[in-house]
Amino acid sequence: MTSSALLELLAEVERGRLTPEAAAQRLATLPFEDLGHARVDHHRSLRIGLPEVVFAAGKTAEQTVAIFSSLAADGVDVLATRVEPATAQVILARHPAASHNAVARTVALRQSSGASEAGASETKGHVAVICAGTSDLPIAEEAAVTAETFGAKVTRLYDVGVAGLHRLLAVRDDLKSAHAIVVCAGMEGALPSVVGGLVAVPVIAVPTSVGYGASFGGATALLGMLNSCSPNVTVVNIDNGFGAAYTAVLIARGAAHTRH
Repeated sequence: MTSSALLELLAEVERGRLTPEAAAQRLATLPFEDLGHARVDHHRSLRIGLPEVVFAAGKTAEQTVAIFSSLAADGVDVLATRVEPATAQVILARHPAASHNAVARTVALRQSSGASEAGASETKGHVAVICAGTSDLPIAEEAAVTAETFGAKVTRLYDVGVAGLHRLLAVRDDLKSAHAIVVCAGMEGALPSVVGGLVAVPVIAVPTSVGYGASFGGATALLGMLNSCSPNVTVVNIDNGFGAAYTAVLIARGAAHTRH
């Protein structure tokens, strides 16, 4: 449940359009709903501004759909990450309005009021998502879909790695309006440091598991990013495009409200 939904519920009681008993029944699943295999956190939007997200890896299709449906019934925007194609089809059969991004391995359902309002993204911030190469696309798309699902304006800037620095410099103007930037890179992981030296906003670096043997599944990029000389660069876990974007959305929202 979002804060605006809670306020509207209380207003309905105040106007006499809803009985206190009916309101109490609506709130019965707060702060969580026990599904047996999962305890769905309906209170998260009220606490931190964004709802819980379904991490589908390791879950059965039935478990994933049950959690997804529980969140959807609450009226929030719903996102499932690391979704296998078969599970995605089961979710879409239950929720036809949802969208599946096969590259990002996500299923998203937009249903908040801001999802369809013109200009809503302006007040929810602007996130730029950058990746070094095409091989980083799955992680970059996971980040982009996450930011879009939660209302941010997203600018995608792909295949601008340091092996051809002119490609990054060619899109430098596109970075100026972003409130936060997510940078996904594998190999030696140098791209976030370069981006950090060009912008005056937080840069969230995502090391990807892309590279040859000595990349050690992304560990080389992770260590390189942790040792960045750009002080506005912070780092999330390997391949964690979701976590980077979730944080970027919170940063962008705060910055957007400050500017307005």
